Amino acid sequence: MIVASITELLKKELTLELRRKTVIAGIGLYLFSLIFICYLTFSLRQNSISEATWSALFWLTILFSVINSVAKSFIGEKKGMAIYYYSVASPQAIILSKIIYNTLLCLVLSLAGYALFSIFIHNPIQDKTIFLLTLLLTSAGFAAALSLISGIASKAGNSNILMAVLSFPVILAILLMAIKLTKNALDGIDRSASMDELINLLAINCILTALAYLLFPYIWRS
Repeated sequence: MIVASITELLKKELTLELRRKTVIAGIGLYLFSLIFICYLTFSLRQNSISEATWSALFWLTILFSVINSVAKSFIGEKKGMAIYYYSVASPQAIILSKIIYNTLLCLVLSLAGYALFSIFIHNPIQDKTIFLLTLLLTSAGFAAALSLISGIASKAGNSNILMAVLSFPVILAILLMAIKLTKNALDGIDRSASMDELINLLAINCILTALAYLLFPYIWRS
């Protein structure tokens, strides 16, 4: 039953997202603008930047894009939508569908950002496999953390401020691991050196998803 509910909720999310073409265009324009500003500011075609600077610019761009598009999972929904959800699906199905959908959205944004960085700046990544795995795991971590925190913040006043305060420590831990893995991919070192960070990132994702699964029903009833 829960799998069927998740499938239907994912279809609903995709249908609504495709109908809101202005939102999709806005997210794409925001991502493109950030990268183009980096290109213009640093004159990156004429003056090549260091790998550390490339990594910092990339993750700052992805972080701001993800927060603006994913963090409002529950905050941006109309009042009364929670009652409707409660009547058609379990809270576990709702939070898992949000996490899965937001993971896909984060991954699309990350891959689009990587493609635009490669076009406008340059592509210094030597180990693309490790880097793509990092993008996948980081997207899942961002989605799990922001979906749960968005559900908590939606129940309180000043939800946008609360969202920023609650999300910072969790997002920072995920981001630090992603930056370290990106450095390994940039340097092209042996993949075994990245296994510990990949496993830790996967473990964080599992813990965040489990916490969301267990805690969201209580948040839902409040």
